[in-house]
Amino acid sequence: MIIERATADDLDVLLAFRKEAALWLTALGTDQWQRPYPADKLLSTIEAGVVFMVRDGSVTAATITLTPEAEEGLWSDQELHEESRFVNKLTVARTHAGQELGGRLLDWAGDQAYRSGAQWLRLDAWTTNKPLQDYYLRHRFEHVRTVTEGGAVNGGPRVSGWLAQRRAMPSAAHGLTDLVGSGAW
Repeated sequence: MIIERATADDLDVLLAFRKEAALWLTALGTDQWQRPYPADKLLSTIEAGVVFMVRDGSVTAATITLTPEAEEGLWSDQELHEESRFVNKLTVARTHAGQELGGRLLDWAGDQAYRSGAQWLRLDAWTTNKPLQDYYLRHRFEHVRTVTEGGAVNGGPRVSGWLAQRRAMPSAAHGLTDLVGSGAW
């Protein structure tokens, strides 16, 4: 499998991933991702070069957004002064579920963060999705705090304020053929 930057041509695939994930999450009993994510906001992140696609041959297997920018209102001023990379919208296609692809993407993101000089790999997760929070804890993230004040990027109240971080570190264990390279940042 390879990982490469998303292009504008990937927008429809990313929106479909989001819908597929929302249906799966509903079946698991969580309200995560029930509000559609604005296509224009997604396109702007693609154009910023911070959205990445994992391809398994001709099939898109997963996506991750990795950015130096934090969502407003989540991290303290002191934390924002620490060099960090932020994981968003990590999604694995149901066809590739159960293959630890999400964990491999987190290792890739940690490696990218390390190569960029960042100290931390950080994320915010759905506040009420305890299984997702446990998943991140199993992948060496430490819970920092939960923020409930503020609004969500796609409207409505803040629902993704469970904050976690782990040290950025080099890793080749992700096993992805990296077409992004170390000069991504």
